[in-house]
Amino acid sequence: MSGEDDELMLRYSFQLGGQGDFTPPAEPGSATDDPAIEFLCDPALEGRLPAPARASRFMPDWFKSLDREMGMRDANGLAGLTVKACLPVTDAFTLGWIIPLPVTVQLSVPEDRVNIQAQWPMDAPFQPLEQHHPGQIGAPNPPFERTMPLKWMNPWRIRVPEGYSVLFTQPFNQFQLPFTCFTGLVDCDQFLPAVNFPFAWTGAPGEHTLPAGLPMIQAIPVPRAGLIKQDRVRPASADEWAAQSAAHERKHTEESVYRREWRERK
Repeated sequence: MSGEDDELMLRYSFQLGGQGDFTPPAEPGSATDDPAIEFLCDPALEGRLPAPARASRFMPDWFKSLDREMGMRDANGLAGLTVKACLPVTDAFTLGWIIPLPVTVQLSVPEDRVNIQAQWPMDAPFQPLEQHHPGQIGAPNPPFERTMPLKWMNPWRIRVPEGYSVLFTQPFNQFQLPFTCFTGLVDCDQFLPAVNFPFAWTGAPGEHTLPAGLPMIQAIPVPRAGLIKQDRVRPASADEWAAQSAAHERKHTEESVYRREWRERK
């Protein structure tokens, strides 16, 4: 969009490598040292939408309420740990940003999971949900025998620096969500429209209320120049296999070795 268009947009700007949840946008035309992702919406929607935020702010209740230890010992004599202690899971929870559901939606899902009916408040600022044609995903052929493809409408345009794409995917490890979004990679440094998010209903039949602010999609900026495109498939050398075996042994017999030696803070 042009600079004139940008002035008509409500803008949220976040540093791609920063630890904070919100960074005020720079003045138009000013330079910034760190790349940033921006979420822009119609100014008429200011104050009427839950805003995108770092994914770390959307930890689900099932994970937050889980104890770190199970109160028992594992086979190696160490404290038995739950997934709450698994740092790779935590890192996935905190990766990128969550765009929340902008409007409360009520869904009536029949037993066939196909003839789904939806409604939302009459004062909703826009229509938050649309339907895809089932043939677009090959339904009713496997694996979509009982699927009606729907689409979350996204009020936010996502802008990233030149050379970045954005991976849009189902919020990681949010198993409580009754829908599954299709994953897509969009070159948001070039694509000017808002990106909408097709999904399939994976929850139970019945009456469901999905509140505004519910995690809708996870957005992860990806530098295209950093993508690995080459691979080698081979047996490990003797030294490599010995190092892997030693690391495997340490993983199961030393406490917190992953945190101390094998993890970089994100």
